[in-house]
This record gives sequence, structure tokens and C-alpha cells, in this order.
Amino acid sequence: MAHSDRKVAIVTGSATGVGAAAAIMLAEKNCNVVINYTRSKAEAEETAETCRGHGVEALVQQADVSDDAACRGMVQAAVDAWSRIDYLINNAARTKFNPFDNLEGVSKQDFLDIYAVNVVGPYQMIRAVEPHMRKLGKGSIVNDSSIGGVTGIASSIPYAASKAALNLMTKSLAHVLAPEIRINTVVPGMIQTRWLQGGLGDEAYQEMLKKAEAVLPLRRVAMPKDVAEVLVWFLEGAALVTGETLIVDSGTHLGRIPSFFKSETE
Repeated sequence: MAHSDRKVAIVTGSATGVGAAAAIMLAEKNCNVVINYTRSKAEAEETAETCRGHGVEALVQQADVSDDAACRGMVQAAVDAWSRIDYLINNAARTKFNPFDNLEGVSKQDFLDIYAVNVVGPYQMIRAVEPHMRKLGKGSIVNDSSIGGVTGIASSIPYAASKAALNLMTKSLAHVLAPEIRINTVVPGMIQTRWLQGGLGDEAYQEMLKKAEAVLPLRRVAMPKDVAEVLVWFLEGAALVTGETLIVDSGTHLGRIPSFFKSETE
């Protein structure tokens, strides 16, 4: 197969974690991929090499998705290389870890910085790929959100609010991107990633994992691959699904089972 006949995917924030897992999964499925990073260059190059090991081509692009010119440049690099864009996963995200009751702990600038990456960034990436997907006659976009955007509980209030905005923006865009382009959102719960561990610190991270595994209905905290599988499914399958928000959280959103649902013997 000539490389120009392969499908092409851009995955933002794909040096590590869920983004890397999704990019590698797409490479396994014979997609050329764009690996995007802001600071983790070594990890991005390593992820790209893993993708190339599956016989596809991979570009490594440094770009901050809050910068519209950087978004357009990343998209143009993919078009210049392969003359098409089939898939986009908006995975890049930013937060500030801050206890909810510390209202003074986040500033106006924190809100603007988080929204710039988590809401404006996906919008700019979608706007940049849209004409190329329309020209191709089809395309699929998936936004990687957070259970915080549904429950309101997350690393900080600005982060939770930004993910709720992303969820709603997906619905708004689904109207205008159709019929050629489908767009959906995946809403993960807690994921075992370097990002979360770095934000919480090792001890708090391990304690949270232990507690989560004890109370989650499915008794398992997601690994990056678990979420990546759903992101890729939305890209490749789900032909009649658009504007949907799918929760992938081991049942976190269900909350504890009310006592009247339990038998007295439990």
C-alpha cells in the first residue's frame, strides 16, 4: 500500500499516556500518525519510533494547541506529507491541581490558561482539519474529556468546568460538521498516568488508586490503553454516532449503590 493511501491521524498530546496509546493503536491499524507534544520531546520521539515499528510513517510535531498558528501548522505538515487527514483525537490537556475549597488557589489567568488548551485548543484543531476532511468526503474527530466535566469533581474547578464546556462544544459542532464529519467525546474517569501521578505526588497517587479500586463498581482503574481503545473505536466504528458523550470510568459516575438496592445479606 502506498503511504498516500493510508489513513492519517493527528493525536494531540501524544508523547505519553492515553495519547501515545491511541497513536500506537492507530499505527497498528495501518494509519500514518502525527505525534504532538509541547515539552516531552524524547517521549514523543520514542512513541513515533514505536509507531514506525508497525510499518507506518510518523511525524513528530511540537505545538501548543492554544496557539492557532501552531494548530494550523501541524495540520499543514500532515497534509504536506500525506495529502489527507482522516482522524483527529483532541487529547492535549492542562490543569492546575488545587483543592476545591481553596477558592483563592486559582486565578483568572489559571482559568484562561486551562480553557485555552482544553476548549479553545480542540476548537482550533477541529477548525484546521475541517476543510481537509470535507475534501476527503469523510472524517472522524474524538475529544478526550474527563468525568470531572460530568460530576464536577476533578483536579480543580477550572479543569472540571473546561471539560464540561468541551462536552457541550462537541454537541454544537456535531450539527455543523455533519454529514461528512462525525465528532464525539470520550469521558474517562481516573487513569493511571504519569500526568496524574506528577500532579498528586507519589504517596497521594498510590492512596487514591487503592481507594478507587476498592469502591469502583468494576474494581479497576483505567490504564491508558483502556481509554485509547474507546477513542479509536469512535474513529473507526460507530458510523451512525455523532455528538455523543461516552463515559468510560469503571462506573465512577454511578456513585455508591443506595442501600435499598442491596440485599440484607450483603
